[in-house]
Amino acid sequence: MALTYQQSKLVRDTIPALREHGEQITTTFYKSMLRDHPELNNYFNSVNQKNGRQPRALTSVILSFASNINHISELIPKFERMCNKHCSLGIRPEHYEIVGKYLLRAFGDVLGSAMTPAVFAAWEKAYWVLAKMLIGREAQLYKDFESWTGWRKFKIDRVVPETDDMYSFYLVPEDRKKLPRFFPGQYTSIRVSSPEGYMQARQYSLSDAWREDYYRISVKRDEGARYTNSVSKSYRNPGLVSNMLIDTMAAGSVVELSHPAGDFFLDVDNTSAMPLVLISAGVGVTPMIAIANTIAKTQPARPISWIHGSRQSVPFKAHVAQLRRDNPNFRTTVFKTQPADSDVVGVTYDHGFRMDLAKIEPQDLHLQNNGAEYYICGPEQFMLDMSDYLKAQGVPPARIKFELFSTGDLAFKHS
Repeated sequence: MALTYQQSKLVRDTIPALREHGEQITTTFYKSMLRDHPELNNYFNSVNQKNGRQPRALTSVILSFASNINHISELIPKFERMCNKHCSLGIRPEHYEIVGKYLLRAFGDVLGSAMTPAVFAAWEKAYWVLAKMLIGREAQLYKDFESWTGWRKFKIDRVVPETDDMYSFYLVPEDRKKLPRFFPGQYTSIRVSSPEGYMQARQYSLSDAWREDYYRISVKRDEGARYTNSVSKSYRNPGLVSNMLIDTMAAGSVVELSHPAGDFFLDVDNTSAMPLVLISAGVGVTPMIAIANTIAKTQPARPISWIHGSRQSVPFKAHVAQLRRDNPNFRTTVFKTQPADSDVVGVTYDHGFRMDLAKIEPQDLHLQNNGAEYYICGPEQFMLDMSDYLKAQGVPPARIKFELFSTGDLAFKHS
């Protein structure tokens, strides 16, 4: 049942208090819920709990929801992203009961007398309006997953270095059953046991076209947030799962994977011949390789431009060069901010500075084509900058897609 006008108004009226106290509310929520339900540590990213990103992200979620309480349909793209992430992690309807209980309690603990019975009732109803929408969509996704709705054991068949800090893991299912198809660009969650005793899951893009016998992910070492003091340069909150995979998971190790998911993908059922422009930075190359490899197999005549930015090393360099040799419709542009002494401009890279789409040859950016599709993956600010440039050149938002892996935007919520 929808909220009444008065209930919607009561929810909106809490926005100023949420802006002021939101992070205190969400910090209180996580602390009390995980104290009483330690088993939920198996679902939450422990690194993002420690560095505060999880509470800040949930605060953003709550404010976004309250601000759009009368226009919830505008949040549907974020709902889709969140539902895919939830299903990748194994979130179930009963988890919403627990979250609702502790979140509303935290509202009361922090807001005090401002959380009147009427305001509490309005927020309780609003929460369940949202929860039921998510539960319904997640049920549909789980149905699409068919028999694979939990965690499945995979053996690491081999580990291949792509750069000095990125490695590809070839993962073979222990049951040897045929692996389901996925859309290039989607991810899988991989779960390992952490030193703290809990299971920790992270999402990694599948970095190759679909094969029935193995999946491939490519993992970059995560040093954490860099900070510098008067004595030295250090890092805070380094990645847990990524670094564990690289440092301790050799060929023969066993990990658990969830069914591929994600709302960032190339729809291979749509056989459009329109140009594809793939824009990536850093580890954002991984879904782009899956897309490029898929198109090379299924639509070799389709024009593709791959534009990549890196500090020095370019992942999959030899493979991308082979794609370019095999397909005259596959073009590349590489930006490097720290070219090595052995690098040669025009040979191993094209531009020696940060990515600037204004420097791209017009025929490679396909701005004149009204059907060209743009896929962007990399750090969040990079994706926003690239998207803003394309929009300023007249590209409609519907033709621009980018991958959000970070904590936030309506998520139970890769390091």
